[in-house]
Amino acid sequence: MKNVVFLGLGSNIEDRFEYINRAVLLFDEAKNCALEKYSSVYESKPFGKSDQNNFLNAVIKIKTDLSVEDLLIFVKENEKKLGRIRREKWDSREIDIDILFYNDLIFRSEELIIPHPSIQQRDFVLIPLCEIESELIHPVLENKICDIRVSEKENYVINKFPKKIITNKHVSTRK
Repeated sequence: MKNVVFLGLGSNIEDRFEYINRAVLLFDEAKNCALEKYSSVYESKPFGKSDQNNFLNAVIKIKTDLSVEDLLIFVKENEKKLGRIRREKWDSREIDIDILFYNDLIFRSEELIIPHPSIQQRDFVLIPLCEIESELIHPVLENKICDIRVSEKENYVINKFPKKIITNKHVSTRK
């Protein structure tokens, strides 16, 4: 499996942690993916629409042979398997899975932009990314992920969630 991919996971409905953990397990058990690392889980204030429950967020690193287009299809199928109901933009979600990086690819289509266009504004993505891959370089900004800082008004992370992700295989949470 040659493609290195980072995925952002988020949930703010029902058992948020269970949705995050089940999403990790789906990628861990997939034939076309190999789960390499996962971050701690972080609780964060909602982004984009503030009148909803807090989110839980995490980042996973996978390797896959899927093309970027097939990966997007696979991600959307996994969201559906986990019970995601499509609502209006920024609304609550059972699970949200975003493709953050796909190798060092810079890609744009009607359905997908890689790297994810809002990484640098989201500490709930930057903090877990930095935790598992501190040397990762953003291919557009040409900065290390750990060197990208959000403004104080863009601080969404409240705390590290006490529960740890559980997978079927032994996977490192650190480099």
